[in-house]
Amino acid sequence: MSLPPLHCFPVPSLSSEQILSLEEAARAARVDAVTMVEAAKSGHPGGAFSSMEMFLTVYGVANLTPENASGLDRDYVVVSHGHTSAGVYAALAAWGFFDSREAVAHFRRCGSVFQGHVERNVPGIDWGTGNLGQGLSAGVGFALAQRARGCRGRTYVLMGDGGQSKGQVAEARRIAVKEGLSGLVALIDWNGIQISGRLDEVMPLNLRALWEADGWEVVECDGHSFPALYDALRRAGSGGRPTLLLCRTVMGKHGGAMEGTHEYHGKAPQKEVYESVVKELQGDPDALRRALEMRKNPSCFAGRKVEPLALALDLGEPFTYGETKADNRGAFGKALADVGRLNCGKEGKTPLLVFDCDLAPSVMTEAFHKACPSGFVQCGIQEHATATASGAAAAAGVVSVWADFGVFGMDEVYNQQRLNDINHAGNKTVLTHVGLDVGEDGKTHQCIDYVGLLRNTFGWKLVVPADPNQTDRVTRWMLGTPGCVCLAMGRSKVDVVAGEDGAPVFAGDYRFEYGRAVRVRRGRRGAIFALGAMTQTALAAGRLLAERDLDVSIWSVSCPLEVDRLALEEACSLNYILTVEDHHTESGMGSIMALEMARRGLVAHFANLGVTRYGDSGPAADVYAAMGLSAEGIADAFVRLRS
Repeated sequence: MSLPPLHCFPVPSLSSEQILSLEEAARAARVDAVTMVEAAKSGHPGGAFSSMEMFLTVYGVANLTPENASGLDRDYVVVSHGHTSAGVYAALAAWGFFDSREAVAHFRRCGSVFQGHVERNVPGIDWGTGNLGQGLSAGVGFALAQRARGCRGRTYVLMGDGGQSKGQVAEARRIAVKEGLSGLVALIDWNGIQISGRLDEVMPLNLRALWEADGWEVVECDGHSFPALYDALRRAGSGGRPTLLLCRTVMGKHGGAMEGTHEYHGKAPQKEVYESVVKELQGDPDALRRALEMRKNPSCFAGRKVEPLALALDLGEPFTYGETKADNRGAFGKALADVGRLNCGKEGKTPLLVFDCDLAPSVMTEAFHKACPSGFVQCGIQEHATATASGAAAAAGVVSVWADFGVFGMDEVYNQQRLNDINHAGNKTVLTHVGLDVGEDGKTHQCIDYVGLLRNTFGWKLVVPADPNQTDRVTRWMLGTPGCVCLAMGRSKVDVVAGEDGAPVFAGDYRFEYGRAVRVRRGRRGAIFALGAMTQTALAAGRLLAERDLDVSIWSVSCPLEVDRLALEEACSLNYILTVEDHHTESGMGSIMALEMARRGLVAHFANLGVTRYGDSGPAADVYAAMGLSAEGIADAFVRLRS
């Protein structure tokens, strides 16, 4: 029996024939789901069974098809309880996204796209979810991107009830209401059971009260009734608010011994339980044998390739800063506002969204807000939801920028940034107040580990500019570059980096090239590599060394994750290398360069100077001096290296 066309609610209510075909699809999908779990000997069959009618209905009514799944102007579906993947894959197969036999045979197999938690490589999966509770934030991002693109589509977010205790869910709820995202529809699989037992015993929650308190329209319905689900989804959003469907379900529904217990929340059923479930569902008793035989075949469904989206922006012309000191964050804000004015509301240009967490005056996004108010999203002090929302927005066809203090935008939300990398989101995160350059705010606000954190990812690019001129040019480059990019800078005003001729180094004919270190001084007695704004201090140290008859080459490094091999080779020929950074010495630029030297068999006397403890609270210059990162401290460190 084929499934009835339900996309975009073609009928006011389901007919008896349509209900019958959906119920037959649910029966077959449950057989597929439990068989793939049994074939893999792992998975989460209980939640897959309790959510099955929800999956089938949402994927049925959504404007999301095998034909438009890789497009932008459509509905989006996020499965936040991604461990229910067996049920999701079975439902997607039922709607024709791929052959169900592929998912059944290759579920949780190494090399297969049908992984244990849903991933974007599977057609129909819009966001890869791992940790519970971050799916609603992704839904907010998709809904914001839809609005920015002028798309009137919906975003559906399916969740489990156990994950509702997570604070990120509450953050996302509030942003959705504040932004008036009436096209956002959330569904909770309300079965009252999580992996450790009964919901009321693990962490009691009044779900209706929580969601209503944040301003959502809340509707209770039977989560196993196709007519009830269809009707509730069709009416969702009619009140001008985001809508939650509290779907009453039974854990392991129609799963025999799996029904109503947490025992099979996260494990495959025993052989006899599996066989009884298949028999009860009138499934093919030979399905498992065929799946296991097919599983031996190394070739399997390739899925789809997910890449960051191409961007269309007028990046404008860079500003040039002269002799007057300026802060890099201010240069970022000025360049961002300039690009905003050139593109916001312009036909054929990629929409630009800038996210803020109550820090616009400090992270310098106020000018953009004034120039492009419709592109500015104020999320309040809710960093976890914002990190995910900004990533999902980028995956849905906008240029997404989130600016925040380093400790909030990276340290606090590292897992969300890691998930942005996994999802190939393409968002831009701007970190201010990094390193020791937070002055009196002290150790709690010193982001001294961001290089190391991003080093642990595989797709993020990181740029730490030296001065306002480089910052301006990097900002424009970042906005026009696909993929996840982090721009990091301190808070203080700095001098423009000048060459030996006195002219600004990062102006004129200079063009930013990712991974290239720029030599700002030439010497014969050794080399200093300085990270970002430490370049100015390194230059001052170079002048002190010159007084000791030690002329050194100085390179300014803006891309610590990508070693400039030619610069490193040249520096090694000088026999003495000192790296300087206001970052943890064990995970920053110096450690990366040392590893590169070891890998390539390069030899030189080497030392890395940086942060070896949590810094003090006080004027920035004093904090740097106490850490040995003043001009005098750098000069002394180089002398020690040579001795």
